[in-house]
Amino acid sequence: MRSPRGNNHHRNGRESSAGESETMMGSRDRLVSLLFALLLARVAEAGPTAAATAAGSRYLTTDERWMKQRLDHFSPTDYRRFKQRYFEFLDYHRAPGGPIFLRICGESACGGIPNDYLAVLAKKFGAAVVTPEHRYYGKSSPFRRLTTGNLRFLSSKQALFDLAVFRQYYQESLNARYNRTGFDNPWFVIGVSYSGALSAWFRLKFPHLTCGSLASSGVVRAVYNYTDFDKQVGESAGPECKAALQETTRLVEQQLLSDSRSVKTLFGAQTLKNDDFLYLLADAAAEAFQYGHPDAVCTPLVNAKKNGKNLVDTFAQIVRVFYVKEMETPVSSYDQEYLKKTTPDDSSSRLWWFQVCSEVAYFQVAPETDSVRSARINARYHLDLCRNVFGEGVYPDVVMTNLYYGGTRIAASKIVFTNGSQDPWRHASKQQSSKDMPSYLIKCRNCGHGTDLRGCPQSPFRIEGDSSNCSSPAAVNTVRDQIAGHIDLWLSQCQISKNQQCQVMASWGSNNSSDFMGVVTASYSLFGWGVNGDLQILR
Repeated sequence: MRSPRGNNHHRNGRESSAGESETMMGSRDRLVSLLFALLLARVAEAGPTAAATAAGSRYLTTDERWMKQRLDHFSPTDYRRFKQRYFEFLDYHRAPGGPIFLRICGESACGGIPNDYLAVLAKKFGAAVVTPEHRYYGKSSPFRRLTTGNLRFLSSKQALFDLAVFRQYYQESLNARYNRTGFDNPWFVIGVSYSGALSAWFRLKFPHLTCGSLASSGVVRAVYNYTDFDKQVGESAGPECKAALQETTRLVEQQLLSDSRSVKTLFGAQTLKNDDFLYLLADAAAEAFQYGHPDAVCTPLVNAKKNGKNLVDTFAQIVRVFYVKEMETPVSSYDQEYLKKTTPDDSSSRLWWFQVCSEVAYFQVAPETDSVRSARINARYHLDLCRNVFGEGVYPDVVMTNLYYGGTRIAASKIVFTNGSQDPWRHASKQQSSKDMPSYLIKCRNCGHGTDLRGCPQSPFRIEGDSSNCSSPAAVNTVRDQIAGHIDLWLSQCQISKNQQCQVMASWGSNNSSDFMGVVTASYSLFGWGVNGDLQILR
């Protein structure tokens, strides 16, 4: 956890052109040829939508759209706005009344709508997919300079109101597109990791705006001393690999005392201070299990230990090739001097650390005994980083965060929580089911962060969340079936509730206008939707 354009108007335009061509040509054969050519053109013009999906693209779409978002939702006198980027994908939408899946983009730049398992769900339910970029990240930053003062509007609370405003904005734009007023499509919210927590919190705070939520690896519990993270790394590694990792950590610590520059150069991290370097090594090991790559770390380390080879050299090769190159992790993201820059090339690390330091903590500290990471990665290290990077006064009040959202005792409904058995983040999620909030643990050797949507392992990208490389595809697919069942049920209940509300309005209207009921019935005949494709028509 570090982290199309709708075709409906264009299709209408092309259909009009086809009609005009028919009038001009007056030839059936030529018309068939023209329509066939237009069909091919439509596929080509779809670009990053249908054509890209068929070709196995990483994204359903990368076409950018924009809206104006309020900077401070909690000030009645601050009317400043900023441009927020979002994406939409309508190829599977059962227009005009089908559901809308709101895929939340989290703590990184949002390059488009991923073609993961959500694409399968959208196709199944005839859903549109929309994704707004999180404030401050990517191209949705209100400020050019990310000073600590300018970051005061970066919080989960502001982000939730962004989602609510976006939902209203997009629903109204969809209504305008279909020349209707007051209609409300059924919405369902989805997120992974931090955005999984946002998904759950959105259902908690705005239950009237979504039929339900999927919180995949949703870290809803803010944690100050998150020792369970390192404990899970050791458990996921297994006895042999854990012992090899612990010995490697001890050897590196010893070499830092005698010749720190040489050992850091071996890892390609000579610019880092010692404690930041140790944090890099801890993350490199942890993310192998987090993202479903246990063999990338364990196989070479265990073999090196058995064969009497140098463990530090072996781990350095793992970090350089697997973590830095293949996982595309810049060493600079661990450099506190780089994190202090207010106009960095990649702002995601500074932004996420601000959220960590001001709201949720998740301090991945070493347990008092039997830790995999260095004992120097403690609470003091994290607090010093927060103070050094952002100045005095930035502190994560996790008690207030959990009081506001409820932590794992979140008092909401119709949220499905999922976690991978090997994911160190699962201990900050809701792992016990409660009324109307089922929780599923996907158990397999390489089931990690967001496996239900992303598949495993997660590098390279798995088109449609392909589960065939998971050590137990059946475990993943079983939970996916359960997710689909909950979405089906909650969307159905949502539609029934909307119908009942309209029946009450219609009953009231019948006493005021003989035509009122007919209008309501006609509206639901035209726009109604059911999860099995059936129209929900009032009688």
